[in-house]
Amino acid sequence: MSTVLQQHIRKFVDVSDEDLTSILSYFEKVALTKKVNLLEEGKVCKYDYFVEKGCLRLFFVNNKGVEKTIQFAIENWWMADYTSLQLQTPSEFYIQAVEKSEVLAISVANRETMLALHPKMERYFRLVHQKAHAAAQYRTRYLGDYSKEQLYLHFSRNFPEFVQRVPQHLLASYLGLTPEYLSELRARRIS
Repeated sequence: MSTVLQQHIRKFVDVSDEDLTSILSYFEKVALTKKVNLLEEGKVCKYDYFVEKGCLRLFFVNNKGVEKTIQFAIENWWMADYTSLQLQTPSEFYIQAVEKSEVLAISVANRETMLALHPKMERYFRLVHQKAHAAAQYRTRYLGDYSKEQLYLHFSRNFPEFVQRVPQHLLASYLGLTPEYLSELRARRIS
């Protein structure tokens, strides 16, 4: 039984041990090596992923062939292409392990069955997604309002775990910077 997901669920909803055992039975554990794709563009997203250990990223490849990272997920975070997952249509994104990772995957069918049997999980997912949506709104604001330097400083202050764990070129992609400019910002900040 996943104690990480169990603790995360209990942060949002009150669930009995018996219900938790049932809830967790709907998940599959997946071990990933670095750079393994869980989802590729053109494929249908069949799972919602909860990160127990490691780091994932959601990205797309633009028309110039450049990868653009739009989201990271570390421990206790969820990741999926939610449009593809909900509509069961081909994805426009990739989901990739940034580092060796362990995730719990729940399929659309298993999630629907689990939610029918455990209605408290509807509240859990609503609260988790509201929190994620709020974070996305702030990110959009910061991207439009902050200078590139302010954006990096804000991100490094508020999410130091990402700055330490995520390779510089991926962090630069996420922040809309070139790796060279990010390197320059880091050097100025250190000195």
